[in-house]
Amino acid sequence: MNKNGFKNLIFKSFFNGSTRRGVFSHRQRPLVRMVVPLLISLLVILGCSEKSSSDPVKSPPTEQTQTTTGTIVALGDSLTAGLGVAEDRAYPAQLARRLQADGYNYQVVNAGVSGETSSGARSRMEWVISSLKPDIVILETGANDGLRGLDPELLKTNLDTLVGFMKAHGIEVVLAGMQMLPNLGPDYTRAFSQIYPWIAEKHDVIFIPFFLEGVAGSDTLNQPDKLHPTADGYARIVETIYPYVIKAIKRHEAG
Repeated sequence: MNKNGFKNLIFKSFFNGSTRRGVFSHRQRPLVRMVVPLLISLLVILGCSEKSSSDPVKSPPTEQTQTTTGTIVALGDSLTAGLGVAEDRAYPAQLARRLQADGYNYQVVNAGVSGETSSGARSRMEWVISSLKPDIVILETGANDGLRGLDPELLKTNLDTLVGFMKAHGIEVVLAGMQMLPNLGPDYTRAFSQIYPWIAEKHDVIFIPFFLEGVAGSDTLNQPDKLHPTADGYARIVETIYPYVIKAIKRHEAG
């Protein structure tokens, strides 16, 4: 039923029956005085609704998108995604604000996936490159490999493939080094830590010796799980990685 039909139904329902001749009894008149204003209000509302539905829909004005110099993609696991903190407090968002404040007009895309291993990062690298089209990638992966006790050789192979693929596409890579907890044994810890500098040297990419420098092990800069940084912890991470990101920007712009 359309709105005009609904209006007619309202009038018929009220005025038919004992009011067929348009004359109300003295008992009905108080009711009329109460109901008629309500009917009028309802019809006004319906009329407004009809008008708004027939008018062309106007999209709200949008802000003009600022042209950026380039795109930085932060590729990693929960340490990049910002598990446990608001999105605007994860390190990619804090890094973007720092860059803008310093006059570097780069957008920073958070491509972190919580729980991901280096194999997961490898499986989606083609999608990341083709869809996000980064000029620079900050690659932070491998912590979950270590926590799960996976073979360090698998991490080495995955990082080699990831960095090689990005370099082949002309992308500046900032490789975030990671260290593992000592409870996995000295041999495992040593083998794990040696992978990152080896990859960085092989592919000649910018290397951050330890992504969690000054944050790992801190009660005040980590959440209760002792593994994921707080917002302040991420601010410290930005301080650590910032000079390396600027170096990558300069390399990219020198091109």
